[in-house]
Amino acid sequence: MRQLLYPLALTVSFLFNQYVVAQAPVPQPPQINASSYILIDFDTGTIMAERDIDVRVEPASLTKLMTAYVIFKALEEDQIQLDELVRVSEKAWRTGGSKMFIEVGDDVSVENLIRGMIIQSGNDASIALAEHFAGSEEAFVSLMMFYADLLGMSGSSFMNVTGLPAENHYMTARDVATLAASIIREFSQYYSIYSERSFTYNGIQQGNRNILLRRDSSVDGLKTGYTEAAGFCLVTSATRQNMRLISAVFGMSSTDAREEGSQLLLNYGFRFFETRRLIESGEQLVEARIWGGDPQYINAGLPEDLYLTLPRGSFNDLEVLFNVSDDLTAPLAMGEEVGLLEILLNDDKVYENNLIATNSAESAGYWQQIKDTVRRWFQ
Repeated sequence: MRQLLYPLALTVSFLFNQYVVAQAPVPQPPQINASSYILIDFDTGTIMAERDIDVRVEPASLTKLMTAYVIFKALEEDQIQLDELVRVSEKAWRTGGSKMFIEVGDDVSVENLIRGMIIQSGNDASIALAEHFAGSEEAFVSLMMFYADLLGMSGSSFMNVTGLPAENHYMTARDVATLAASIIREFSQYYSIYSERSFTYNGIQQGNRNILLRRDSSVDGLKTGYTEAAGFCLVTSATRQNMRLISAVFGMSSTDAREEGSQLLLNYGFRFFETRRLIESGEQLVEARIWGGDPQYINAGLPEDLYLTLPRGSFNDLEVLFNVSDDLTAPLAMGEEVGLLEILLNDDKVYENNLIATNSAESAGYWQQIKDTVRRWFQ
């Protein structure tokens, strides 16, 4: 890719609103009695509230988000099927803690086990899935670590698939939010399971432990967790007015406390922030002159959709700067860098990315190249 030399020659600037009105400051996030917590926007990853988000904590059953991620990957890659039957081992049956209530020797479908793991938080279902897919829980854990590394979850370490207490088994609030966002983004066809309020297996109906699913219609997932050491934990996602937020709280004192704390965080984010898609990937934003090119101009845009999360009322105060090189020569391929886009809010930079060519330019004919050479002498 051609390396551009800055400063760039052509600068185009505009304000979304020429009449700037002073905005009220965003208040401090709510104070909740959690050992750590995080609130992020799904589309931008912007953190709106946090406490000790990189401190390693026991995740309890939030571990099962990673267990589910590996299983969803296996389904996506046709390594297993939803209607595939799983023989329940004695180890899965004997596992303590929350249960789906499967029996030794039962043949249970992958789909039912997934529901048992997500809705009922079944430790038995989690181990049955792990043993079926990887041969053993230990082998499955190595896959959990592999995908955690790919997702950039540098603050996580797994020793089992259930979240039962174990030495060197931990996550961080930042990693949990990253994992939750990845599940929503990558596995939309399975994500709806997290919003199901109950599941019945073997004649036993159990409700989803995420009480917010019944309290707040905007909430559609994800997972609760509890052990005596970890306290009460909850990772939640909700969507209001096309804005999706993800919260995670750890070490709360009760089920009510984790739900109330999560609700406070979500309400804060939705009330005081907004997320907008300002530019679509490949959208033509500005033209750039191509010397010796056919065509003589190419269009420039961004390689990806541009979403921004800002305090409500701030978008009218944004200033957008397009800085485009005046020294581009043919041939030039689609996707090559041609400049820089910057977005300022009250003179503070809130976004920066390379502008790329959204179409290509071949070398022009001999006479056109001669004329462009002469023009450049006098520019």
